[in-house]
Amino acid sequence: MAVAGAALAVPGVLAGTGTLAQAASTTDHSGHGGPATHGGPVPFDELYQGRRIVGKAAEGGHGAHHGGGFAVSIDGKELHLMQNADGTYISVINHYETYADPRAVARAAVDKLRGATLVPIAT
Repeated sequence: MAVAGAALAVPGVLAGTGTLAQAASTTDHSGHGGPATHGGPVPFDELYQGRRIVGKAAEGGHGAHHGGGFAVSIDGKELHLMQNADGTYISVINHYETYADPRAVARAAVDKLRGATLVPIAT
């Protein structure tokens, strides 16, 4: 009976693993946009709720280390971004909420700021 139970559990585990692998995949090798380019987040520059949010490859320094090589700004001011071990992101504004990508973190930070000006962390 234990073998039958294990055999039934394997398809469920495999199905769950496939879903997780699909959800965690951020690589788009087609070169036509998609969730990410070369395994990293897709750069963005957009207006969100009247605020300019920009995400791009970090140019070294503190942001390059914690943000997984990616930097985000809101209205030209750096949003301190950190990448977790599981590939999700958090920011100084949303420190206890994880997000799938830097764009989602930036949008959530704008929501939390409610019109206030972002004050960068002095390092």
